[in-house]
Amino acid sequence: MKSNIILIFAALLLAPPTALHAAGAAKPNIVIILSDDLGWTDLGCYGSTFHQTPNIDALASRGVRLTRAYAASPLCSPTRASILTGLYPARIGITNPSCHVKEEIFEEQLVDSAPPTIKVLQAVSATRLKLEYVTLAESLKEAGYRTGHFGKWHLGPEPYDPLHQGFDVDFPHWSGPGPAGSYVAPWKFPKEVPLHGEPGEHIEDRLADEVVNFIRANKDRPFYANYWCFSVHSPWNAKSELVEKYRASADPKHPQRNPVYAAMIQSLDEAVGRVVKTVDELGLTDRTIFVFFSDNGGVDWHDQKMKEGAGMDDPPTSNLPLRGGKASLYEGGTREPCLVAWPGVTKAGTTSDALVQSIDFYPTLLEMCGVRTPADLKFDGVSFVPTLRGAAGGRDTIFCHFPHLNGNPGDNPKTGTYVCHGDWKLIRRYCANEDLTDGYELFNLRDDPGEAKNLAEAMPEKVRELGVLLDGFLKDTAAVIPRPNPAYVRADRWSAGAQAVADFRDKKAVVESVRDRPTLQILKVVGGDGSLVLKFRMRGSAGDNGLVLWGTDKEPGFSSQRRAAFAPRFDGQWHDYEVRFSTDAVLRQLRIDGSLKPTKLEFEWIGLCREDGKVIQSWDFSQSQ
Repeated sequence: MKSNIILIFAALLLAPPTALHAAGAAKPNIVIILSDDLGWTDLGCYGSTFHQTPNIDALASRGVRLTRAYAASPLCSPTRASILTGLYPARIGITNPSCHVKEEIFEEQLVDSAPPTIKVLQAVSATRLKLEYVTLAESLKEAGYRTGHFGKWHLGPEPYDPLHQGFDVDFPHWSGPGPAGSYVAPWKFPKEVPLHGEPGEHIEDRLADEVVNFIRANKDRPFYANYWCFSVHSPWNAKSELVEKYRASADPKHPQRNPVYAAMIQSLDEAVGRVVKTVDELGLTDRTIFVFFSDNGGVDWHDQKMKEGAGMDDPPTSNLPLRGGKASLYEGGTREPCLVAWPGVTKAGTTSDALVQSIDFYPTLLEMCGVRTPADLKFDGVSFVPTLRGAAGGRDTIFCHFPHLNGNPGDNPKTGTYVCHGDWKLIRRYCANEDLTDGYELFNLRDDPGEAKNLAEAMPEKVRELGVLLDGFLKDTAAVIPRPNPAYVRADRWSAGAQAVADFRDKKAVVESVRDRPTLQILKVVGGDGSLVLKFRMRGSAGDNGLVLWGTDKEPGFSSQRRAAFAPRFDGQWHDYEVRFSTDAVLRQLRIDGSLKPTKLEFEWIGLCREDGKVIQSWDFSQSQ
């Protein structure tokens, strides 16, 4: 009997981690800290010299800092879904952060139509994380873990909330993006979330309290704390004393210089520090895994709302040396800060340039905890445990699919998909060219991490090679792919307005409407301001009066405040017209309502001139547009 016991003990010593856990060894605790909109260089340990993040930096010193870790999407909800399922957003159908809307959509699809100024029919994202997915929380709960979710969810309200997706605890049990107006109490949540806070209390202080309470209550059993911070997403505000602290040290020449954002990051850092300190004080350090990540890149643009609503004169952050930021398919949109501290395994204070993506966390954490993956549970992600153990290798390819037009304002928003394969990255932009064919951008990230030099034209073979990988990914995930908009008309060409049709042939433009005005419009003109004259030749046999309308760079679009009347002659003969108007801003759009009642009209040519007769731009319909 004694020899059998010795043999069993020896077998356990030599057994892999999974076998040890199966034999009853204590499972490690897990704390996942997911920041919202935190950029790749926003932390001190990733190079920021303005933001102060001593607690997160200290966490980095405990384990490995990954320098090529990517979110599965440049926006939040898709990345969150990828973490919980181990699947690409393209496969799930959640590719846009619209999971707070009332409409329940479970299958992604294309829109039916689009305005003639839009080149593509873009996707409509699913709005709920379907209950059929076996989430990371459900797998860990099945393995004996106590599970708690804290903070932002944004994957659907009840019954798609955390309590129905494997979590025992959910705070504050809110499915939307976050509190409106301010992170400093009193908070403005919907009435079904009775959470207001003490005056001056920061939302991350309260979330840290709840995480700490959860850890203390479960210190004697394995737990999984899913701390998904509201910070540092908008609303753009922070504790006033911290804002003033950073305002005093901001360098106007430094790309990161926004004191409000820096103060928001400090509150986040302090909250993380309290959670880590609690684990240490309870003696749980040696058996608690920490993961720190961000759901997408930092906000690198600035708009009037930031200036007027938050008093910010600068963008929240800069992701330099990376290009782009949140909602961009460039590196600044999806490359994230990622820290993993696995006591006894990850070597303290190390870095790794291994390629990792958010879809990889699920299988990785199961292996770290010795939890077997059910045979029928398939992942797009792969475990990067070998990387955490210091081994070379791992995956060499990742994908990101974003079939929407609500992209980064500084990125000329386009739908697209990218593949990273080794040092190479190919971005496919759907219907980006004027003939509605796809456009390509090719970068070598080793030589050009800022994606400044597009090599697509110079290296067509590499484009084809990586394009094959993209095609395989799109087919395998059954991704919804944007298609050409059949109604598209180039903005720099004349086209029919709403409720009208136009035909450009036989050396003229024929525009007709049976229900409304026969409108001919152009949405992108060369410009001009001051006193202008629109000249054109038109004929028609019936109608009633006419108008010319215009839009400017300051007031785009057509309005009754910007119009000039003219009196057409409807006798079936050609007539030349001159319509005078003036604008104090640069002209951008023109529209001719040749009649205010339904009819059919013909145009031979149109010219835009200054009052002195100098031609700004002209269009001759006897030539092809």
